[in-house]
Amino acid sequence: MYQPLRQFVIILFFISSFCLFSQQKYTFNGTITEASSNETLIGVTLLVPEINTGVTTNDYGFYSLTLPEGDYQIRLSYLGYQDIVQTISLTQDLRINFEMVEEVEQLDEVVVTEDVEKVNIRKPQMSVNTLSVQTIKKIPVILGEADVIKSLLLLPGVTSAGEASSGFNVRGGAADQNLILLDEATIFNSSHLFGFFSVFNPDAIKDVKLFKGGIPSRYGGRVSSVLEIFQKEGNSNKFHMTGGIGAVASRLLAEGPIVKDKAAFLIGGRASYAHLALPLFDIPNKAYFYDLNAKLNYKINERNNIYLSGYFGRDVFSISDSFENTYGNSVVNFRWNHLFSNKLFSNLSLIYSDYYYGLELDFVGFKWNSGIKNFNIKYDLKHYLSEKLRINYGLNNIYYKFNPGKIVPNSPESGIVEEQLIEKYANEFAAYVDVEHNVTQDLSLNYGLRFSYFMRLGQDELNVYENNNPVTFDPFLLIYKEAEPIGTINPGRGETLASFANLEPRISLAYTLNPDNSFKASYTRLSQYLHLLSNTSSPTPLDVWTPSGPFVKPQLLDQYALGYFRNIKNGDYSFETEVFYKDIQNRIDYIDGANLIANNAIEQVILNGTARAYGLELLFRKNQGKFQGWLAYTLSRSEQRTPGRAPVEDNGRSNLETGINLGEWYSTPYDKTHDFSVFGSYTLNKKWTFNSNFIIQTGQPTNYPVGQFEFQGIVVPYYGLRNQERLPDYHRLDISATLTPKKNEGRNWKSEWVFSIYNVYNRMNAASINFRENQDTGVNEAVRTSIFGIVPSVTYNFKF
Repeated sequence: MYQPLRQFVIILFFISSFCLFSQQKYTFNGTITEASSNETLIGVTLLVPEINTGVTTNDYGFYSLTLPEGDYQIRLSYLGYQDIVQTISLTQDLRINFEMVEEVEQLDEVVVTEDVEKVNIRKPQMSVNTLSVQTIKKIPVILGEADVIKSLLLLPGVTSAGEASSGFNVRGGAADQNLILLDEATIFNSSHLFGFFSVFNPDAIKDVKLFKGGIPSRYGGRVSSVLEIFQKEGNSNKFHMTGGIGAVASRLLAEGPIVKDKAAFLIGGRASYAHLALPLFDIPNKAYFYDLNAKLNYKINERNNIYLSGYFGRDVFSISDSFENTYGNSVVNFRWNHLFSNKLFSNLSLIYSDYYYGLELDFVGFKWNSGIKNFNIKYDLKHYLSEKLRINYGLNNIYYKFNPGKIVPNSPESGIVEEQLIEKYANEFAAYVDVEHNVTQDLSLNYGLRFSYFMRLGQDELNVYENNNPVTFDPFLLIYKEAEPIGTINPGRGETLASFANLEPRISLAYTLNPDNSFKASYTRLSQYLHLLSNTSSPTPLDVWTPSGPFVKPQLLDQYALGYFRNIKNGDYSFETEVFYKDIQNRIDYIDGANLIANNAIEQVILNGTARAYGLELLFRKNQGKFQGWLAYTLSRSEQRTPGRAPVEDNGRSNLETGINLGEWYSTPYDKTHDFSVFGSYTLNKKWTFNSNFIIQTGQPTNYPVGQFEFQGIVVPYYGLRNQERLPDYHRLDISATLTPKKNEGRNWKSEWVFSIYNVYNRMNAASINFRENQDTGVNEAVRTSIFGIVPSVTYNFKF
């Protein structure tokens, strides 16, 4: 039996070797750029129709494709650009760089401008939404300022905690479970003015991509989503300026060559100025922001490029002269692209990220400084083995420094004693491999594995508790309480307080029924080692990040998704639907009455629980024609449970402790059962474009008092179980009109006016509902707090 098997293997080897050498293969590769600026283009599709294969450019515009010797017709397509069709003769390895020309719109022509947002039927990547900058700038938003985050809220599975709220929620996840990357650097707070604006300047943005599931192995550290944003590189052909003047903020961006076709710069800034008018109304308060984007790139040769990019932003909010709050992000990234061969591309990144929060209370006499810093080195490689197999692999290491807070006196007369809360340190290492595999013409796979290793490093002081338990339960009062430390230890920075290692497998597949229909499925395992300490429905700048450690376990996610995708009428329309289920272990919860601010022993108010979310998403798009847009709907649940601790019965609840909400599942603050949105854009002619969006969604969970009692003449309300009630349903309609003057034609100076109305019918949506006793009648009453009614605005945009 063994001998025939060995002979068969030998024969098979010779046959395969003969086929391999008889079919000589060659590789052609290169970079695809925009003709007018030399800006590299991300996600350009390069297709070889004869053999139904192709490739897309990576984050730096590079592509590589290996094919058998022969003549081929190749087709390049990308959003808003003219297709390129070219015949090549592949008799040796070739390097071919392409320049794509922007589509010129004709008055009587229908032009495709949003190809990037079409469904890619054959790719196994699912649960991903991509928005072009053109679309983001069309969407009407508050005060007329184009906004990345507000645009994402119109997509299925993405919500926020309400108007003027920070962050966003993806598939029932918390805001701190989103990894936000700007040129690969982590952004810890994505909001300006407490949520009115996002930190991303639309003029500086090149590419926006949101991963909700099926997340590739190169990403890690968060369990809900990845928002990846790349800035433009700068025009290396000629100098340009872009800007806009709005009702409350303005922006200006400049880009141009340092060495023509070889090196370029980009620098842009934004600032708000509405606070300048407050003194006219005798209002001493201030609220404003400013930010700066910068980037340099230099092409050393065909195989080496370097980039230096940065972002700096600050928000300032003050009440009279007695209170001032300052916060913001600072990031710097140095990157080196190197091409080892025509099949192996690499990128080395050195990244620094800093989130700062400062508070000054003059009437108390102190300043408060806190924040989180990290230093990240990452090395990524992409190996284009063949037209059917591509491998991504790499390493990254992040060193964290957490400053929970430092109090210092702000004047010699202050009675405050300087105090530094205990600083924390951690290190996160990861290695990954990710495979893109076209198994057959109809079956494509993405599969990979990420290994993450997190170390909580030593600190100046650490509490020790009886039975290693920082939270105790009072069986008589049925409440959790902070445990008293029985001592402290002083581990050095060189020691490891706790370590966690996790394997994170990922797999996605696409099975193509025909060129217009496919089914996709994915499984994703993710680990999150950082936690945002917040007991509000929307994060605030005061919230503090803390690392996993001896008393706080890392969050672990398992997500499953199944979807159907269809292109209709040759891509004029597209339809996609997905169902998902998420299970999260070690989601932190807080004991009743938890104090999270300036708490040096945060482990005393934290309990570990579990969370789950599941739902259905629908997205229907119209991609071509004068009228374009989409309809999105999400039906979902997001729940959390924190049962009592061991011993645990078969039903998952403790027989000794009550847990939170008696150990039962309860809605998270970001649970919204129904979420429906519509966006439409109509191009009437060269002068006028009209845009509109409508949103309606279930009100977010909240708590109302269920009774009251009187204590020493004071009426005290008491509440039932957490998140048992809901705010009223949220809905609003926004519209805008863009006027492009005819005088733009043939001129270097181009401009447009954007007229918008936010919340057209003046819906007073509830940000919260508070209960109080009416001073006149003595009767309890509910008071609705709303942020915005109707808000008109005008913005003037220009470019030259």
